[in-house]
Amino acid sequence: MRIIKETNINFMGQRKLSAILSAFVILAGVISLVINGGPKLSIDFKGGTLVSVQYTEPMDVTAIRTSLGKINIDGQSFDFSREEIKHFGGPDAVSVRVPHIDDAPENFAQKIADHLYDSFPGQVPDNKTDFILGKGSVGPKIGAELSGKAIMAIISSLGLILLYISIRFEFRFALGAIAALAHDVLITLGIFSLLGFEISLPIIAAFLTIVGYSLNDTIVIFDRIRENVKASKREAYHTIVNHSINDSLSRTIITSLTTFFVVLILWLFGGEVIHNFAFAMIIGVIVGTYSSIYIASPIVVHLHETAAK
Repeated sequence: MRIIKETNINFMGQRKLSAILSAFVILAGVISLVINGGPKLSIDFKGGTLVSVQYTEPMDVTAIRTSLGKINIDGQSFDFSREEIKHFGGPDAVSVRVPHIDDAPENFAQKIADHLYDSFPGQVPDNKTDFILGKGSVGPKIGAELSGKAIMAIISSLGLILLYISIRFEFRFALGAIAALAHDVLITLGIFSLLGFEISLPIIAAFLTIVGYSLNDTIVIFDRIRENVKASKREAYHTIVNHSINDSLSRTIITSLTTFFVVLILWLFGGEVIHNFAFAMIIGVIVGTYSSIYIASPIVVHLHETAAK
């Protein structure tokens, strides 16, 4: 049973407007990236120490900043009052991010957590394990290595997708799909830059998931285009593409909505750990559905019309 009845929307007639809209959003993201000196990278890529703790009552970040202004660890004096200290998840949870320090003491993250625990004795749980939500350190060399692997993962996936679609369909279909995927990743990255969100390893995983999701939608439409081209050789190519998108529209919308509701629930109730991952997926589902219709298919039509001249 079709939940959405047959449609006859002229998607190809809207391709110039969609191209302008996409260009505007991507440009805004690129400008933000340039102004900010690139994406805001987490310690996964930059290196450093992150400590997340949970107090028993709301905490004033200024008070925590003051307590970290003069901290002695193994005979070394540190001033972390100007580092990134913020609430997350609620006013009683606090994260402290410290850049990489050469020759840092052993168990550096644990000792910062111990200092935060001892500085506010009346506002911490009795059990210290309930106080520390997370802690960890990443060296700059490992961060640089992870950055390189993350970039290679995205480039490799796009290269293999280009090869696969070129074999299964035609090269112009592959170019349309790659353009749509690049469009999705750029918009998601741009929105993260505009909002000041960090790019971490889970976000890279979200980017790759977005690529897979968007590609799935695109291939369904491409498959219908191929079938309709064989069955309707006398019709104009852009008309066949329009029919193909309309034929697939019900399936595309239902799939997108079900996925959207799942990631929305993750974003609302999944907790701080996967909050940004779920947010990236929300953007990806929306943008991926849009690009399958308004980016990939119009590029295929344009390349076909250019080759036919």
